Amino acid sequence: MNLLKTLATVSSMTLLSRVLGFVRDFVIARTFGAGMLTDAFFVAFKLPNLLRRLFAEGAFSQAFVPVLGEYKNRRGADETRQLVDRVVSLLFLVVLTVTLLGMAAASLLVYISAPGFTDDPEKFALTVQLTRITFPYILFMSLVALAGGVLNTWSRFAVPAFTPVLLNVSFILMALYAAPHFEPPIMALGWAVFLGGALQLAFQLPALRRIGMLPRFSLTLRDEGVRRIFRLMGPAVLGVSVAQVSLLLNTVFASFLATGSVSWLYYADRLMEFPAGMLGAALGTVLLPSLARYHAGEQHDEYSQLLDWGLRLTFLLAAPAALALAILAVPLITTLFYHGAFTATDVLMTRNALLAYSVGLLGLILVKVLAPGFYARQNVRTPVKIALLSLAATQIMNLLLIGSLQHAGLALSIGLAASLNAGLLYLGLRRQGVYTPQPGWFLFYGRLALAMAAMGATLWFTTGDANAWLNWKLGERLLRLSLVIAIGATVYFATLWVAGFRVRDFRRNAAE
Repeated sequence: MNLLKTLATVSSMTLLSRVLGFVRDFVIARTFGAGMLTDAFFVAFKLPNLLRRLFAEGAFSQAFVPVLGEYKNRRGADETRQLVDRVVSLLFLVVLTVTLLGMAAASLLVYISAPGFTDDPEKFALTVQLTRITFPYILFMSLVALAGGVLNTWSRFAVPAFTPVLLNVSFILMALYAAPHFEPPIMALGWAVFLGGALQLAFQLPALRRIGMLPRFSLTLRDEGVRRIFRLMGPAVLGVSVAQVSLLLNTVFASFLATGSVSWLYYADRLMEFPAGMLGAALGTVLLPSLARYHAGEQHDEYSQLLDWGLRLTFLLAAPAALALAILAVPLITTLFYHGAFTATDVLMTRNALLAYSVGLLGLILVKVLAPGFYARQNVRTPVKIALLSLAATQIMNLLLIGSLQHAGLALSIGLAASLNAGLLYLGLRRQGVYTPQPGWFLFYGRLALAMAAMGATLWFTTGDANAWLNWKLGERLLRLSLVIAIGATVYFATLWVAGFRVRDFRRNAAE
């Protein structure tokens, strides 16, 4: 299987999800704006979304896939099936307990995650109510992550990559058609989260049945593989999800700032997640199963070369994405969100946050590529130590930057800490002898810098005056933004081609 083709498939599905995500945010911004109602919902959704990544896409996937790959390659179908049955049974009971406890303790959780809301009893009560509705999302998504890990190990990447689309569809339909029937209307978004989680789980079950891996209930705590997975999962929570923990702590800081700060950070984060999901999440998804197979087969040179391939693709695609986000901040925000209740002030405040986020975008994506280099080897100690250091650095920078930069300082601290995290992960892989750079990196950097300079200059001159974007109609913004992006992308890839880059140079087969 060609990994570049697989990456294109996963990225295209992620692109569809992200495009619908922007449609969803367009609908939410137009309907609700950025104020008390959206602050309440975004805080309520942030906590289960964080725990989803801790229990599901983050720590669980990184712990589960390497062990599952080892069983598939070395122990045969029966033992592999038994492992899946036992893991899903224990995971279901653990996360169900967490979900019920979270719903019962919703008031305490909101008080901890957004203590500034206590000054407004109506806002606090609404956030608690929304938290109780959205909390079962954790249970659904933990099982979705397990199903996705199984399907990816069997090289069925398309179904897990498409699955997030269903959450966005749920948001859009509920916001457009169900909101008028709720009081307050923002409650429709809470139920959209619940419905979206259930739909995603239901969508993956037929795919599991087709490969003969539909789980059956089989609970035991003595299974050696189950214990290894959950032993790896514990410390991996911080190692993989430190950025999400930082986002949650940033909400605590933002709850004390001007009303709308939580929402401005949310909208900026959504724009940042577009390249982060298409590149970082997609690369991590594609790399981990092959890295696990190379480690199980003791193919150390192939392991190192695959990491090198992933790093080059990251620089090639993520670095220009970060530059483009910074230059096109106002055009993107006005086109996507400047409608209805979303004001010009909201545009400018969201722009400040997005500029700050763009500084650390490359670091955020590199973490998603470098961390699997440790977890595929079932090494959790090194990334956990690095994650703790990065988390501490984030909070120190929050205290230093929030006074002068307000909510943008919170965004900047996350990006800078992610860059620190990526740098330390890279050094760790080098010192342990896991990764050795392939020849040609200096020439690679020179060509990349040339292409980025050409693209940056093109975007700067074609974007024009930022204030004009506030005055144009939606149709004109869409047309101009599409043209600017198309011209910038053409200049970037044409410059790369002239500099000597070819698609065939990045083709690579997956581990068998």
